[in-house]
Amino acid sequence: MSEPKQNVTLFFEHVWALLSDFGFTDFLDILLLTLIIFGLMRLLRETRSVQLLKGVFWLVVAYTVINALKMSATKFLFDQLFSNFVVLLLVLFQPEVRSIFESMGRSNVSSLRFLSGRRRRDAARDAVVADAINEFCDAVQQLSAERIGALTVFEQDVLLGEIVKTGTVVDAKVSRQLIGNIFYPKAPLHDGAAIIREGTIAAAGCILPLTENPDLPSNLGTRHRAAIGMSEQCDALICVVSEETGSVSLAFKGSLRRDLSKAELETILRRNLLRSEEVPAPAFARIFHKNHDSDNLDA
Repeated sequence: MSEPKQNVTLFFEHVWALLSDFGFTDFLDILLLTLIIFGLMRLLRETRSVQLLKGVFWLVVAYTVINALKMSATKFLFDQLFSNFVVLLLVLFQPEVRSIFESMGRSNVSSLRFLSGRRRRDAARDAVVADAINEFCDAVQQLSAERIGALTVFEQDVLLGEIVKTGTVVDAKVSRQLIGNIFYPKAPLHDGAAIIREGTIAAAGCILPLTENPDLPSNLGTRHRAAIGMSEQCDALICVVSEETGSVSLAFKGSLRRDLSKAELETILRRNLLRSEEVPAPAFARIFHKNHDSDNLDA
């Protein structure tokens, strides 16, 4: 038998031997491990720890390259770091680890929250979101006319569980009256941000991270800086109503589009939050970054 044919035969013999040893217990083991990894990834999406996880991944890649190139001095430093790698991960992801055990304690095996899928975006969901957008834009128009400051976050794919926990749970349908009550100057929740999730006000009075961008115009207030800071860390759309001028702005991915009309605000929200509408992609980039040089972070 020729050598190539012999190698092919040996390969298939090894594969068959591996499959023969593969039993039901191995299948169950792989399935359980897959579910655990999937559950952890779903849980991390509720927080902003995905970026931290990416940093850990690139750290491992860098260590692999350094090890392959035999860079002794740098490898020594990395060895010291990775000698306590498990402890380091537990410290970095302490809130997420605690959240896992809390979820397990509150749920039974058949309904673990971190194993459940997110609700599918369908036509019924879009109807609720579209109604919320209409109500919200009416409320913003009134807030703008009365120069009442407001800060609202429209959650998208990156879930904002950590931010919701900093405020007061509302869990109510979006309405012009409710938005007005939340941001009324003497209301207890008016200084924080409202989080809108799937057409529902999830929470209000939430605290957003401020941007550390040193190049922002000096006339931007705390609400605008919080909106930009939040947009730098996730894919949410953040709407700001200025208390000083009544102007309406929208932040996304670290950029700020200012002086929006009601029609412009509604168009951007609909084209980014409604999944069933046929719109050219990427809708937000086309609208939000129109005349980017003049609109991005300018007065």
